[in-house]
Amino acid sequence: MAERHGSLSINSENIFPIIKKWLYSDHDIFYRELISNGCDAITKRKKLDVMGESHLPEDYKPQIQVIVNPEEKTLKFIDNGLGMTADEVEEYINQIAFSGAADFIEKYKDKSDDNQIIGHFGLGFYSAFMVADEVHIDTLSYKEGAAPVHWECDGGTEFSMTDGTWDQVGTQITLFLNEDCLQFCNEYKAEEVIQKYCSFMPVEIWLSRENTPETQTINEDEKLDTDVVLETIQPEKKEKKEENKDGEEGEKEEEKPEPVRLKIKKRPVLMNDIHPLWTKNPSECQKDDYIEFYRKVFHDYKEPLFWIHLNMDYPFNLKGILYFPKINMEYESIEGVIKLYNNQVFIADNIKEVIPEFLMLLKGVIDCPDLPLNVSRSALQNDGFVKKISDYITKKVADKLSGLCKTSREEYEKYWDDISPFVKYGCLKDDKFCQKMTDYILFKDLDGNYKTLPDCLEVGKSDPDEKSEAAVDENGEKVDAEVVEDKAEEAKADHKEEEKKEKTIYYVTDLKQQSQYVNMFRQEGMSAVVLPDQIDQPFINQLEMKNEGIRFRRIDADITDSFKTETSEEDQKELDAQSEAIQKLVREALGNDKLTVKVEKLKNDKVSSVLTISEETRRMQDMMRMYAANGMDMGMFGGGEGETLVLNANHPLVKYVIEHKEETDNANEKLICEQLYDLAKLQNGPLDAEAMTRFVTRSNEIMEVLTK
Repeated sequence: MAERHGSLSINSENIFPIIKKWLYSDHDIFYRELISNGCDAITKRKKLDVMGESHLPEDYKPQIQVIVNPEEKTLKFIDNGLGMTADEVEEYINQIAFSGAADFIEKYKDKSDDNQIIGHFGLGFYSAFMVADEVHIDTLSYKEGAAPVHWECDGGTEFSMTDGTWDQVGTQITLFLNEDCLQFCNEYKAEEVIQKYCSFMPVEIWLSRENTPETQTINEDEKLDTDVVLETIQPEKKEKKEENKDGEEGEKEEEKPEPVRLKIKKRPVLMNDIHPLWTKNPSECQKDDYIEFYRKVFHDYKEPLFWIHLNMDYPFNLKGILYFPKINMEYESIEGVIKLYNNQVFIADNIKEVIPEFLMLLKGVIDCPDLPLNVSRSALQNDGFVKKISDYITKKVADKLSGLCKTSREEYEKYWDDISPFVKYGCLKDDKFCQKMTDYILFKDLDGNYKTLPDCLEVGKSDPDEKSEAAVDENGEKVDAEVVEDKAEEAKADHKEEEKKEKTIYYVTDLKQQSQYVNMFRQEGMSAVVLPDQIDQPFINQLEMKNEGIRFRRIDADITDSFKTETSEEDQKELDAQSEAIQKLVREALGNDKLTVKVEKLKNDKVSSVLTISEETRRMQDMMRMYAANGMDMGMFGGGEGETLVLNANHPLVKYVIEHKEETDNANEKLICEQLYDLAKLQNGPLDAEAMTRFVTRSNEIMEVLTK
């Protein structure tokens, strides 16, 4: 072929400078693109062999070689794929954005599975010019009678193409790196980048250093990591003369011989695993396989709790493994890492279009050849198909968790404390996930036992639709079928009516801080669940909205009848009257005209006072505090709003206040009122600094009174 000169055909105006500087956000990505091109070329050659249009040599071993040369400042990428003719170089290289992969798929669309072809845009090759001043291509096509081709370009729009000397089917791309990018011809940097992007590519990738003088010398009995032995180094024999007692020279004694040493040539190193675990059928994988893969990819020494192996062929192709890691919420970030692959080629971490936000807690890999990537493969095009993939992943996670709860309840409970933040956050962020998981959310009660939401509500123990096959009356005679049907309908109606009734679930946020209320609940045999995390408040708000008739109430929100002694109507009227009088007294003592005071007879006469804050008020306060933290003025919501001080008429201190309520000049009564309020407040939370100072001073005053 005569030497030819010409100008590159640019399909888009002024695209070449853009490709060189802005096509990819990370310059190291050219490694991925050039290796992917080689992988495509090998895939095409193997497909042509399967279709009978080409025949591979018997000893054919598909591979890509990456050769660094720091001395010459070059990088070489060599594949033994199908190569190119001069016409194909003209078509695929000289015309930017004409994708050879797209052309191959169109030509063989009825004969091949195009999911294995990585490239789609024809721009990957030109990523080389982000780091190279000059690029050479040497290639030889698989076609019979094809001549080798040599192509050169210095990064402008001018190229030269001549007959070449390349003598093996495939392609060699040589990059002459610019001064700013010389780190990429360092073998350690090359290894780092290749493992980042290409650790699981389906074709073997071998890294070596060109003309390396480096060797390693080891003992003959050491384990060899290579079979290339350049030479054997025999140790020199040394003789030692010893002197006898008279100073005369004695017999010669040989020293212990040194071990034979071997001089080893440093050979190419395999960079990737062509059969990653996610490509295998789950039935072929053992527990140790999953753990080993997890440690290899994520460098996490702790074992994951469990995992989900995704394997889907329809309506889209998706494979992957999602791990639930063990997280220490106190010391670690809860953000995980999910690596996205396309045909075993790494794309990016944590792409939110594919991975729902709440799943970012997990660690894992997802490989989806059907993803509609943009030109640089680093982001996704806006496509409704992506939403379907995201929904599928969410569904599989929900199915795994609900299935685990149904079939392995003990194991599920063991994991719950670690995965509960993830599940609750998922319910807040995704309605479908919440709908699937509602009945499989666990709540820990005061005794440390786990209950689902239906367990807490104790609804649905009997089935109103269940019919007796042989209904009989009390005399043992069969009952008319219509009567049975009527009774069934009546039971069903009763069941629905029961479900409509508001079901209250009591909860605790701090077992230590609310211990007084916890003890009262325990004494009455009442149940409550523990919700200590910040996410729990918005979470129970959502559960109430999504499940009609369910109410969550903190145990200090009110004093239920269960804690009170039975009183007659007349006694209750007297208590109400006392409440009105005591309320005025307490308000004056505290200087708080918003406080509600009630006098009740509680069963536990050791409890003097209890401070309750209605559930609605507390939630409003929490919301206001959140807004205040964001700099909003919350002056509209004063302190002390919604508080009720319950005084136990069975306690001596309260009896004292009731008996002396008419004495306006009784200083002790004021002290006791203030003390009863602070004692009750301490059961809800710590006092502020000023209030605590007053509490300590007052306590000392009360003890002084007792000693007089």
